[in-house]
Parts: sequence; structure tokens; C-alpha cells
Amino acid sequence: MEQGESRTEVGLILPANAMEKEAVQEGRVVAMGPGSPLPPPDSDVDEPWKNPSQPRRYLPMEVELGDWAVFFRKAAIEISFERDRYLVVPYSAILALVRDHGVPDTLPEEI
Repeated sequence: MEQGESRTEVGLILPANAMEKEAVQEGRVVAMGPGSPLPPPDSDVDEPWKNPSQPRRYLPMEVELGDWAVFFRKAAIEISFERDRYLVVPYSAILALVRDHGVPDTLPEEI
């Protein structure tokens, strides 16, 4: 199979552009931004960006590097960087996150 192609359960090979038409896609998180910007706590100014002396604060995102994200494809923007293709997905388009770490190997006996 070529890069980007996938195989279905019955053995059909789908080209990479067939997956681009799906409404929901999934992928690994390889980079992320700092979060949603917050205004200074004691600021009543309508334009806080005009006062650069205040330190920037962000509401952190729940997304972590390495997470597996399920997202709406229509909201994603495709970019190419150093010969690799990436999708930039807004936080509001993420439907679910799957994380490998932090999950216990076994469930407690009372469950």
C-alpha cells in the first residue's frame, strides 16, 4: 500500500483521498497551541492587547501530545510543512480524545 492508503476489514484498499471525504476523521496530536487567551484578572479595558506590560495568560487545553483525536474533517485545515501533510483542527471540532497513559492496566475488583 502507498502512503495514506488504508485497507478495509474485507481487504479493499482505499486511496488517501477517499478518507478525506469522510465527515469524521481521526489522527495523532503532534503539536498544539498554548490554549485560549484570558484577559488580565483586574482589567476593565476593552482592548487588553494594547497594554503589552501584562503577562499573557491562557486557559490550558485538555489535549496532550500523543493523544488520538476524533474530529470533524470539514473544520480541519490542511497544511504542508517540510514535505509532510498536517491537519490543523480547531479545539471546537474535536469530538473525543483517546489517551494511552493515565489509564490503569486493571480495574478495581469492586467494579
